[in-house]
Amino acid sequence: MGVETNNKAENVKGKDSTKSKSKEEPSISEKPQQLQQQQVASDSDSEYDSDYEDFSENDDSGESLSESEAGESGSSGDEGVVNSDDGSDSDHAQEGQSDSSELHQGVEESDSSEDEVAPRNTIGDVPLKWYQDEAHIGYDLAGKKIKKKERQDKLDSFLATADDSKNWLKVYDDYNDEEVEVTRKELKLVRRLLKGKAPHADFDPYAPYVDWFKWDDAKHPLSNAPEPKRRFIPSKWESKKVVKLVRAIRMGLIKFDKPKEEQRFYPLWRDDSSSTEKAKHLAYIPAPKPKLPGHEESYNPSLEYIPTQEEINSYQLMYEEDRPKFIPKRFTSLRSIPAYDNAVKDIFERCLDLYLCPRVRKKRINVDPESLKPKLPSRRDLKPYPATCYLEYKGHKGAVMSISTEASGQWIASGSLDGTVRIWEVETGRCLRVWDVGEAVQCVAWNPLRELPILAVSAGQDVLLLDTGLGDGEEQKMIKDLLHVGTAKAPDDSGNKVSTVSWLQDDKHEGIRLRHFKTVSSVEWHRKGDYLSTVMPAGESRAVLIHQLSKKHTQRIPFKLHGLPVSAVFHPTRSMFFISTKKTVRVYDLREQKLIKKLETGLREVSSIAVHPGGDNVIVGSREGKLCWFDMDLSSQPYRILKCHPKDITNVAFHRTYPLFASCSDDCTAYVFHGTVYSDLNQNPLVVPLEILRGHASSNGRGVMDCKFHPRQPWLFTAGADSVIKLYCH
Repeated sequence: MGVETNNKAENVKGKDSTKSKSKEEPSISEKPQQLQQQQVASDSDSEYDSDYEDFSENDDSGESLSESEAGESGSSGDEGVVNSDDGSDSDHAQEGQSDSSELHQGVEESDSSEDEVAPRNTIGDVPLKWYQDEAHIGYDLAGKKIKKKERQDKLDSFLATADDSKNWLKVYDDYNDEEVEVTRKELKLVRRLLKGKAPHADFDPYAPYVDWFKWDDAKHPLSNAPEPKRRFIPSKWESKKVVKLVRAIRMGLIKFDKPKEEQRFYPLWRDDSSSTEKAKHLAYIPAPKPKLPGHEESYNPSLEYIPTQEEINSYQLMYEEDRPKFIPKRFTSLRSIPAYDNAVKDIFERCLDLYLCPRVRKKRINVDPESLKPKLPSRRDLKPYPATCYLEYKGHKGAVMSISTEASGQWIASGSLDGTVRIWEVETGRCLRVWDVGEAVQCVAWNPLRELPILAVSAGQDVLLLDTGLGDGEEQKMIKDLLHVGTAKAPDDSGNKVSTVSWLQDDKHEGIRLRHFKTVSSVEWHRKGDYLSTVMPAGESRAVLIHQLSKKHTQRIPFKLHGLPVSAVFHPTRSMFFISTKKTVRVYDLREQKLIKKLETGLREVSSIAVHPGGDNVIVGSREGKLCWFDMDLSSQPYRILKCHPKDITNVAFHRTYPLFASCSDDCTAYVFHGTVYSDLNQNPLVVPLEILRGHASSNGRGVMDCKFHPRQPWLFTAGADSVIKLYCH
């Protein structure tokens, strides 16, 4: 009984399958595909069935598809049962398989390219919107237009699609102007892709992993480290970066490029030079257009264009660049015109101009030249300052190397190469006193204290401290006590004392002679008047020395010198010491004995320095004619570099009370500048050039050797190589 019921059920299934087959007879090509799909696992068929069931819930047309698929599955199952149970049924199934194989052979797809249907659209790879308003969609091989298919009315097309159960499988192809129906095979691929699966059912996403780093004889793993925590938690750094980018986009700091708008119409005969697209690229510069021929190039020009013989002869006297390249001539007819001699040359030069000539785009900016000048105050507002020569001091027979003004401003001292030191009265130009030291004088320096009118003179290896004889009786008595050496100071190696400097009494000049071991180039006094510094460029580690007048004591500075020293200056208000070498200026603290600042000049060779009375600004002169202003609170680099002199700068000087500074050079000139230093640290110093003072004559290639300001008046003293001292007043 069980076997009979099974056979009945199988017969019922067979009938259903035959019904489904009769329904699906028009699709003959699908039968061999069904037979081939019998070998695929039943899981894939169940997946397809479930896919069809999902679509059947949404559309009635899907029900027919699901039923047909169910019929296919039933038929496949029926065939399997019949083969196992009944021989007659198996023979019948074999006949059906043979018939289907014959049909499959007859409908088998060909790989030949001749069977492929050519696309209707022959417009190429261009946007379809170009043919949007046209009645055709391309051209055939004969050059005739391919008409578009007539589109139905939207209402009619909607009613037609409502009655068509397969409408949801149809897609309109704009490129070929036709409707395309999606096949079942393509539908299965789409459904699998929508579910996130592989498009082919035979693909195994969970294939067994092949461990290439595992072998039977392995004793130790390659890496037994545990997985780091960062692989399981989201990155905080990435989230912070994303938040920064989002904020930047919202604030407008990051702007995206707008889509480029394509112009539908463009001028056909426009000039290349006005092209906006090509103008964006700096490399593209259109070649210059050749000049169009005028009346001169005519074969029969007017008489006014034909030059005379005198004009032709005058052309020969011109430069080749200014000479006209073409001389018009007159011919009776075109036949009599000879060949142009420079035709090949002109064409060749034009080709060079088109292909090989480098062209550079120059942007012209219409700017008023006056607006480029710095806005400086007027010189009238900056008065008083020295402008004209008021007085000359003559008496030296050699070049005046150095001058120095007395603290009260009544007297001035000068030293010359003739071996004499003179004291002059400023207002009258009278020479008060003369000392003959016997050697060329390099530097003179007056004591800054009024009650001690002592003059320091450097001549060769000696520094003389002279009593000028000025002042009342009490001052003279104090000066004589200071300039008296009881016993000669023997060389001493103890402590910081220098063994090569001797304090000697000079009875000839009634003063003190400091005997050094090398030539002394400069002398500078401390503001208190008890200390003075001397510089010996060839003295190596003992090149800079400090002497104390009251104790008759000499010591060298406790700092290492980096290079040959040029000059040394005391700070006007603090216990600081400036030492300039050929390249840099170093600032030291004498109390703490340490380096405070190093000023990088960037010059070839420093010649002189001067410190502002405020103490925070320094000017440096160089052998190359450059003047550097340093603001020590601002930077160690120059705040302003002035290229004013064509030759070496010999000296620079600040005024004690007025906002003035000056520089003198071997070009026989002295420059006067206005330099205001503000108490506000946010405001930079104001530097304004005021006047160029001339009047000195050159001697042996040297010009102005020294310049000093009057301590109270806006006057400037200059000493020249022509043995003349000049006073410039406002």
